Amino acid sequence: MLPADTPVPLALLIVSLAVTLIVALRYALTSGLFAYATAKMRPGLYDGKGAQIRREVRWSLLSAGIYGAPAGIVLWGWKHHDWTLITADWASLPLWYHPLSVLIYLFVQDTCFYWSHRWMHRPRWFRIAHAVHHDSRPPTAWTAMSFHPIEAVTGAIVVPVLVFLVPIHLAMLGLVLTVATVMGVTNHMGWEMFPRWLVHSPLGNWLITASHHERHHEEYRCNYGLYFRVWDRLCGTDKGLSKRIVAEAGHAVQVPAE
Repeated sequence: MLPADTPVPLALLIVSLAVTLIVALRYALTSGLFAYATAKMRPGLYDGKGAQIRREVRWSLLSAGIYGAPAGIVLWGWKHHDWTLITADWASLPLWYHPLSVLIYLFVQDTCFYWSHRWMHRPRWFRIAHAVHHDSRPPTAWTAMSFHPIEAVTGAIVVPVLVFLVPIHLAMLGLVLTVATVMGVTNHMGWEMFPRWLVHSPLGNWLITASHHERHHEEYRCNYGLYFRVWDRLCGTDKGLSKRIVAEAGHAVQVPAE
């Protein structure tokens, strides 16, 4: 990566900037891809939202720096000092553990997000920070990383902390980040990309997709989860699916009453 004699502060700065660029490009490519899909599959859905999308992109690029800094420090520490529990050796962990590690990371992310998200909906913190995200009415494929810096920090630190606590293979970590990116974008894009048989299946009833998260953006005080509906159901904050998205998707199912 960097010469061995590179001063530590400079090395951390360079690596953090490099990771920030990667996060920003990942955001641009993923959001751009699904925005293009939206234009093809739901023509006109984002009409008149140019100013909103530009604002979302600005906040998201700022968030990229907040996500990139701790990730860059972790990457440098893993590569040069073996600080973390990340491994590149498949045999160093049991085969059965690899998929389990992904589920552990996703569940911990989901848990942290649920509770920090509920905290962000307290009136004071909503005004200070979370209102930035909810300024997107309705959200678009560009909304996923549109956060105030305070909120971005609450999401940016979870995985960097986990890699010091929970062993994971580098490829499985990449899978976790891919799931986080894709679900973050698709849950905000304003229409359901997943098929009816999945969304309304026994498995789908425990997963969060656009149909579920859109209702949070419609009503605010419900559906706080990230990937799974476990905490929403345990805490009585699950209000079911967005009636608009269900109707537009032509799903002949009952949406839970308020």
